[in-house]
Parts: sequence; C-alpha cells; structure tokens
Amino acid sequence: MIPAIDIRRLTFRYPGGPAPVFTDLALAIPPAARCLLLGANGVGKSTLLRLIAGRHLVAPETIRVLGRPAFQDTRLAGEVAFLGGPFPFSADISVAEVLAARTGIDPARRARVLDVLEIDPEWRMHRVSDGQRRRVQILLDLERSLKVILLDEVTADLDVLSRADLLRFLREESEARGVTTVYATHVLDGIADFVTHLAFLSPGRLRCFTPLAPGTPLRELCERWMREDRGRGAG
Repeated sequence: MIPAIDIRRLTFRYPGGPAPVFTDLALAIPPAARCLLLGANGVGKSTLLRLIAGRHLVAPETIRVLGRPAFQDTRLAGEVAFLGGPFPFSADISVAEVLAARTGIDPARRARVLDVLEIDPEWRMHRVSDGQRRRVQILLDLERSLKVILLDEVTADLDVLSRADLLRFLREESEARGVTTVYATHVLDGIADFVTHLAFLSPGRLRCFTPLAPGTPLRELCERWMREDRGRGAG
C-alpha cells in the first residue's frame, strides 16, 4: 500500500536559520489514518504540516503525498488542504456572498459542512467572533472533496460542541472516503476516540510514530516526553 504521506530523509532549514528544523526525518502515514501530531511549541509541527502541504521547496523524492511530489505536483492543491494560521478576512460581506463566488462545489457537500459547523450564510464577516470566523475558514476548505487534511491548531478557537462535531465529520470522511488527516493540537480532551496514529516530534527529529491503542494516556505520555526533551535542552 502506498502511504498517503511518505517522507524520506527530510533535512530542512529555513534560509538563514541557525540549525535545521529536521535532520534525516522519515515518516509514512497510511491512507485513511487520523494522525495526532504532538510536540512542544517551536519543535516544528507547523513547519512539517506546511512542508507536506507543498508550501516549501524540497526535492521531489523527499516528501510525496498521494504518491506524488508535495511541492512539484500542483494538482495536489485541489486534493490537500492546510488549515492553520490567521484568517483575517473581515470585509463587510456575507458568508453567502463569499460562497456564491466559489464555483465547482457540490451543493449537497456544502450544505452538509454548513450544518456540521453551524454556520449561518447570513453572517457578515466584519461582525463575527473569532470562533465563527475560524468556522468559516474551515468551511472554505472542507466544502471541497479532499484526500488529505492538515490541521494546525485550528480548533483552539472553537467551542466544545463545534470541535466535537468537526472531529466527528472528519472521522466519517476517513471511514467512508479514506481521507487522511494530520492534526496538530495541544487540546487533548476528547481526542482519544478520534485518532488512529500518534506522531511525536522532539527537537530536530521524529521521536515516535505508532498506531494508537485505545485507552492510551495521551496527556501523561506527552507531558513526559516534553519534560525529557526540555531536560536535554537544558543540559
């Protein structure tokens, strides 16, 4: 089986950076996996997701998504979504007007995602809360029929119900259509029933990638590994 995400011998440094973010990193995530990406702040979670999304130039054989080079194959932009970072869209325009300008979207899928995220098409973007604005950002990607979804802390602005409904929808996408999800977050409450795999980043390297057994104490495991990494840094 070809991995949905296949990373081989990745060494990456930002231009002018003092040290590589990753050195010789390897990771293969199978199709339909729901992978939780953990690690301390600054360890490179966002960088890794952006690399998978084709946002930085790497050699074609280094990162392959759906069997194709992440940066070089521009067709992947229609199959891979990176959801993260600010969404400063605050113009005096309604959600309905935004959606009307987007063509080629399946109306039934759009209606489903609108319902999952509880978005009112009459919302005006300059009046919505941060959480509502984030839900609109998520809508604009998830209304497309995707194969890989990369989430970078986007649920931090959502309330408990909105987050639970989103994760339930993503699980359905995984089980029904084989969609692969990589989810970087520090909010571990209620996540155990969603994830199938765990990837943990330590400084400069992948510490662990493994299928996740039911009942794994994620918080305790994450805290222990972060403290070990901090101790090594202090030494």
